[in-house]
Amino acid sequence: MRLYDYILSPSCYKIRLMAALLGVKLEIRPVDFHPGLEHRGAELMALNPAGSIPILTDGDLVLTESSAILVYLAAKAGPDWLGGPDPAALARVQQWLAFSQRLTASLGGARLHEMLLRDGDIGALQAAGIAALRELEAGLVEQALRGMGFLAGDRPSVADIACFPYVALAPDGGVSLDPYPAIRLWSRRFRSLDGFVEMPGIHRLHELKPEPEPQPEEA
Repeated sequence: MRLYDYILSPSCYKIRLMAALLGVKLEIRPVDFHPGLEHRGAELMALNPAGSIPILTDGDLVLTESSAILVYLAAKAGPDWLGGPDPAALARVQQWLAFSQRLTASLGGARLHEMLLRDGDIGALQAAGIAALRELEAGLVEQALRGMGFLAGDRPSVADIACFPYVALAPDGGVSLDPYPAIRLWSRRFRSLDGFVEMPGIHRLHELKPEPEPQPEEA
């Protein structure tokens, strides 16, 4: 399997992280996303007319959406990451996979504005990102009340991987994670998984602070 990858892309990082946690070997094909705009060149546009990365190829199969790639890797090498047989858990996984696109649009958009000077209304992007973080915080508090530490159950799933990178990088777009203790606990829990790999720019500063204690009333 070949991954067309940009090291500083959170969406590409999701795929590298999933592969690392599953023990799957990927052939990495670096893409000069910035400043070279290689993803808009003829070779990659032939694979993905949308002009975006990541792109995963496996034989004749070409996948161009990060959530679809996560599901494909999990189905091949770790079906438990898909949520298990419980219909409610499966539905929660799908719900959070869809939600992750809002994180990409809001927190990811704010990050691109601040770091790569992309056009956009930074105030609106940050406000949308804060709204999404509040929703994520509420979901994690609700899960904690059920005795579960991850978004779809008591073990991590592709839903957690889909949401983690843009949340962890929210400060790059000027959105602090300090008000969200449940999110910070979830991040610590996620980082402790065997096989977890880092991404440049994802810092451990919150781990130097006292252990946060999520409060149900904050939901």
